[in-house]
Amino acid sequence: MDITLLIKALILGVVEGLTEFLPISSTGHLILAGDLLNFNDDRGKLFEIVIQSGAILAVVWEYRERILKTFSGLGRQREANRLVLNLFIAFLPLAVLGLAFGKAIKASLFAPLPVATAFIIGAFVILWAERRTHTVRIHSVDEMTPLDAVKMGVAQACALIPGTSRSGATIIGGMLFGFSRHAATEFSFFLAIPTLGVATIYQLYKERALLSFDDLGMWVVGFIAAFVSAFLCVRWLLRYISNHDFVPFAWYRIAFGIVVLATWHFGLVEWTAH
Repeated sequence: MDITLLIKALILGVVEGLTEFLPISSTGHLILAGDLLNFNDDRGKLFEIVIQSGAILAVVWEYRERILKTFSGLGRQREANRLVLNLFIAFLPLAVLGLAFGKAIKASLFAPLPVATAFIIGAFVILWAERRTHTVRIHSVDEMTPLDAVKMGVAQACALIPGTSRSGATIIGGMLFGFSRHAATEFSFFLAIPTLGVATIYQLYKERALLSFDDLGMWVVGFIAAFVSAFLCVRWLLRYISNHDFVPFAWYRIAFGIVVLATWHFGLVEWTAH
């Protein structure tokens, strides 16, 4: 295996892990990193799907006790039944809208100006959400109702717009809907498991013709890098939100939006190819 390719896999795995669960859009960062590393062809896009599963596994591992307790309590424990039902409800809007409009969205919005605009508008939404008075009525995911799940599902569906950030949409959306910062973040993590899991399986099936045993080493390196970096990021974020807000991420999004526009304007990154 080419050592250069393994290094690229390592870098992209770290980028995926560090950005998947922060409100800064992993997709935008992977496009930029993949283009700068000259790893943005069909093989590179398939690689991005593979390493996403590493980030998912990090959340599963972090919440393994809660997940096992939920599955073992299905049909017998009210909290377990409620959590699974709420996750299913919240998953539906993005799944339905993604199947219906996914191709059209990619064709029309996966361009530098819409992506950069989504980054910057998302930043101002975060700034507005953090500066308004919070009225918290949901302190734990166990307090959610099906209506709350619908609201979170609608918020997550906004992430179909490239550059929005699935984590950002659900976390900030949750806060606007009366969730505590911790409850919104935790439900965003839980919701990532079925959402990203189903998307990964679906995309791997669609791109199965590109699967090659020769790429196994590259996949393993990227998968492990994504898992480790995502695990550390999730742990860090849970500590961070106990005493901090998301304002720094908003300013970062504005800066990254400017980077998108600059790299496109000067022809440094082929954003339109994605």
